[in-house]
Amino acid sequence: MALTTSSTFELGTQAPDFELLNTVDGQMECLQDLKGEKGTAIFFICNHCPFVIHVMDELIQLGKDYASSGINLVAISSNNVETHPQDGPEFMKAIGERLGYPYLYDETQEVAKAYNAACTPDLYVFDAELKLTYHGQFSA
Repeated sequence: MALTTSSTFELGTQAPDFELLNTVDGQMECLQDLKGEKGTAIFFICNHCPFVIHVMDELIQLGKDYASSGINLVAISSNNVETHPQDGPEFMKAIGERLGYPYLYDETQEVAKAYNAACTPDLYVFDAELKLTYHGQFSA
C-alpha cells in the first residue's frame, strides 16, 4: 500500500456543489442541504482502504462529538466498484450507519475530481459560507 499525499486545494476556495446518493437512506443529497450552520467537514473515504480502517473509530467519534455543534460531517466514496467491489453502495450502508452521518457515493468520480481528492482519508473543512479553511489527511 502506498501513502499518497493530499493534492492542492487552496484555502478560501468555495466548496464545489454536488448531488450524490446517500447510501444510508437511499436518498439523493446535495451540499446545500448537508452543510452545517457553522461549518462542514467532508471526508473522502472508502471501505477497503487500510488508512481509513485504521482511523474508523476516530471518524465515528467525530460524528458523535460534532453532532450538535453546528458543524456537519459528510463522507464520500468515489472508488470504482469494478476494481473495488467492496466499496459499492450496498456495502457502504453499514459503514455509514456506524459513522452516524451521511456516506455518499460518487459513482462517476466527478465530485472527487472537483475537490482534487487524491487519497483516502482526505479531509476538507469549510466554514459557514462553504469556504475552505483546512485540507489535508486525517490521522489518528
